[in-house]
Amino acid sequence: MVVILSPSAADSYSWIVEIETLLPCFAPQCVFSDLSGSVSLSWIGDSTGVILVLTTFQIPLVIVSFGQSKLYRSEDYGKTFSDITYLINNTFIRTEFGMAIGPENSGKVILTGDRSGLYGAGKIFRSYDFAKNFVLTDLPFHPSTQIIYHPQNSDLLLALSTEGSLWVSKNFGEKWDDIHKGVCLAKWDFDTTIFFTTYLNGSCKADLGLLELKRTKDLGKTFKTIGTKIYSFGLGGRFLFASVMTEKGNARRIHVSLDQGETWNMAQLPSVGQEQFYSILAANNDMVFMHVDEPGDTGYGTIYTSDDQGIIYSKSLERHLYTTTRGETDFTNVTSLRGIYITSVLSEDNSIQSVITFDQGGEWVPLRKPENAKCDSTAKNKEKCSLHIHASYSISQKLKVPMLPLSEPNAVGIVIAHGSVGDAISVMSPDVYISDDGGYTWARMLEGPHHYAILDSGGIIVAIEHTNNPINVIKFSTDEGQCWHSYVFSKEPIYFTGLASEPGAKSMNVSIWGFKESILSPEWISYTIDFNDLLSRDCEEKDYTKWLAHSIDPSKATDGCILGYKEEYLRLRKSSVCQNGRDYVVTKQPFICLCTLDDFLCDFGYFRPENESLCVEQPELKGHDLEFCLYGKQERLTTSGYRKIPGDKCQGGENPVREEIELKTKCTSNYLNQSQLSTSSSSTPVILAVIGLMLATAVAGVVVIKKYVCGGRFLVHRYSVLQQHAEANGFEGVDTVDASKAGYHDDSDEARPLGVVI
Repeated sequence: MVVILSPSAADSYSWIVEIETLLPCFAPQCVFSDLSGSVSLSWIGDSTGVILVLTTFQIPLVIVSFGQSKLYRSEDYGKTFSDITYLINNTFIRTEFGMAIGPENSGKVILTGDRSGLYGAGKIFRSYDFAKNFVLTDLPFHPSTQIIYHPQNSDLLLALSTEGSLWVSKNFGEKWDDIHKGVCLAKWDFDTTIFFTTYLNGSCKADLGLLELKRTKDLGKTFKTIGTKIYSFGLGGRFLFASVMTEKGNARRIHVSLDQGETWNMAQLPSVGQEQFYSILAANNDMVFMHVDEPGDTGYGTIYTSDDQGIIYSKSLERHLYTTTRGETDFTNVTSLRGIYITSVLSEDNSIQSVITFDQGGEWVPLRKPENAKCDSTAKNKEKCSLHIHASYSISQKLKVPMLPLSEPNAVGIVIAHGSVGDAISVMSPDVYISDDGGYTWARMLEGPHHYAILDSGGIIVAIEHTNNPINVIKFSTDEGQCWHSYVFSKEPIYFTGLASEPGAKSMNVSIWGFKESILSPEWISYTIDFNDLLSRDCEEKDYTKWLAHSIDPSKATDGCILGYKEEYLRLRKSSVCQNGRDYVVTKQPFICLCTLDDFLCDFGYFRPENESLCVEQPELKGHDLEFCLYGKQERLTTSGYRKIPGDKCQGGENPVREEIELKTKCTSNYLNQSQLSTSSSSTPVILAVIGLMLATAVAGVVVIKKYVCGGRFLVHRYSVLQQHAEANGFEGVDTVDASKAGYHDDSDEARPLGVVI
């Protein structure tokens, strides 16, 4: 056992030396000796302990492919597994579709089988009871993407066929209805509304920019065309966005609707050309973060933040890194504390630097240098530099970054990320850093790249070194990364592929997945560590302490005021050795603050220069009337340069004047003129030249993918590194730049990352 002690943890040494007696000599292991090239993991429900493992082996042939699947089930968080392949009649399950898990604790599972022969129809296996039993159902079509659950009603399903037809099921896949032909992209709304785009002249790609946006509120009985000349569309919070071609032909503008497409307003954002794009970085019911790409292949753009109507936008951050080649952005929501986002900017000298906002985009600042780290060779001044976070862009550039930044809503204040300390992001091997206050301060937690996971609502952090060599040691900390202990989980080292813990960070179990070399093929193996044996005592009131979030200067009355109010939390003491448990709920007390300029964004036509708090007028708008379109009329804005941040709860104090004076002139935008739109019934004959839309998935090398599917949990291990993606609540086809950056709904107070490119 290796013990790394910090001074603050020295008092706990008497407990530390007992670790060897508290944890078993080696962790329980499971060996999957069948012939398989990949392993997919899926958690079914919350706190059920049920995990499905699907192993697949596939050989692509000229016309068809040969494949083999095995299905395993665990009821004890992965300590033991039973082979249940017989429940699916030894059918080969589509690797790229994985396992579609129902939302919340519905216990529903759908496995999509491979098609039988070149023209065979599809088939699925359905389970209502947490994968104890499966029912085979033949489909009248062959799915081109994973079947999509309604986010609230798991009986309602959407599927897109390889022929481009949109299918709906109202009874969990038992029966299906073909509701529309020639569909490119489809998404559920929270009610039974479905939005989708259709092509008219042959294919989605050929009609890009000429698509029609349609809506059905009755699951396909009637339709209404709510938009024409559509490039793409996206959903975020309560907002429906459409990217619409203008009369100029190659340019397009964003339009927004708050009533499911009944009425539209043109967003006050710059238009983009054919080679540019918009991206909804994050959205909630109050506001939107929108990235607008710069002309030319610059690799950057500008972040704008919206008002509560999604119409008026203010410049939030210039030179925001967002590549056009692979669609990579480092934009990250820190979910462990409200209002915080981290991203990267591309400086004038083409170096990449990290910035952070603590007030939902009002101001962006560099990340503070960790006290226990030194500035690297990129720093001109070795005493003054900052922390730079490695995220999606670093992973795309094949740097030694195995994981994205990690935070969890129930692990208050904790952020873990790979980073470098200097004037810009370094290409050298990064270290792992941790913040316990949402990103205000940082400390180097581990030397070199690691895989990591948060357990027990932050009470335990686990990590495994990222290396090409076999390993058999896992590190863990019970004091938010101050003191680390090493545990040998197996006698023989394995080639490590990833950590698997139940989403939500409440579990006390973590599984280590990897493989051993064998004569025929690698042999998959997992080890599951149960930290209940280590932290057997439940936390009591004495184990928690009060903590004021966003606290910078306790001497000021406004200390901790962010978005108009303070929040005081009860947090586990770092010195407490106990278990939060699955029933742990974050305890916080809000206090309303007086308004200051910090509660206001820069208004339309104004922006905050980097590292400044005052709003200044955009140079290109000086001397011009500030006019915008709102509800079909032209408005003139009278402003002092500020507007209240959407969702800000401050009262009294400063209140800069802002008013809109209505003019008589109508807006000139008629791109979504309602008189051009129509309503139709599904019973009307539709004759279209349909070209099948095939989604080809090429897997070069082996990847570990983590997906959240409408509340489900899904992991894929294939001999290599870990990446994280959000699964679409819809079908991402040719309408988007990058299908991995898919949208999903969230009704929390935070603006959740979406990455929907429109």
